[in-house]
Amino acid sequence: MSVHYLEAAGPDGVRIYAIGDVHGRLDLLARMHDQIAAEIERDRPADWRVIHLGDFVDRGPESAGVLDLLARRAKEEPRFLSVVGNHDLGFLDFLAVPQVDGLFVNYGGVETARSYGVSLDPRDPVALATGWTELETAVPASHRAYLAGLPYSLSFGDFFFCHAGIRPGVPLSRQSPEDLVWIRQAFHHWEQLHPKVIVHGHTPNAEPEVFANRINVDTAAWQTGRLTALVIEGTEKRFVQAIMPG
Repeated sequence: MSVHYLEAAGPDGVRIYAIGDVHGRLDLLARMHDQIAAEIERDRPADWRVIHLGDFVDRGPESAGVLDLLARRAKEEPRFLSVVGNHDLGFLDFLAVPQVDGLFVNYGGVETARSYGVSLDPRDPVALATGWTELETAVPASHRAYLAGLPYSLSFGDFFFCHAGIRPGVPLSRQSPEDLVWIRQAFHHWEQLHPKVIVHGHTPNAEPEVFANRINVDTAAWQTGRLTALVIEGTEKRFVQAIMPG
């Protein structure tokens, strides 16, 4: 059993918004949430879900604010959902063990620490240890609990949502957590259909990518100032973007 993007449908009566990698862009995420709220108020769909596809931290300037917003939204409204990304796990890994050669330190974690009011200097082991101690204290328990409790994937209708992609040929129920947050080449180069259409981020592209078997909504928001979401309603699909004016 496999499904093509053109025929794939969401659950009856449910509109789905799948939002790409945020990477610390609180301004864009808040704007996207406002745009979604306005559409829901205008169109009154019978039901809806908002799915965030991971990588909430690193690189951009306001990772702490992003996690604060997402944790609060999830608590207030259970239809706000998320899957975890590799950068989110890297953040938790660093809080547990401050590795100088890890993902967090080398790929945007300095900006994440700064959003909590902490300075990290990877070049100086003593300064890094001091920064880690300060960061470990500064990160609220609610932020850690939010990230630690996120699933690796979600499924609605003919669509499977995860951060990075899937291992082709492996049943969706048996995908490894590492593949769901890290995979690229083996997934991207696979041209055959999957059991469901895979909606993912993880690999930045200038525009959202649509293929027969997958949709990539990572438009490098932290760099481009454009956060993208796929909207699914029945067999209809479209994209919306949050772009800051000016």
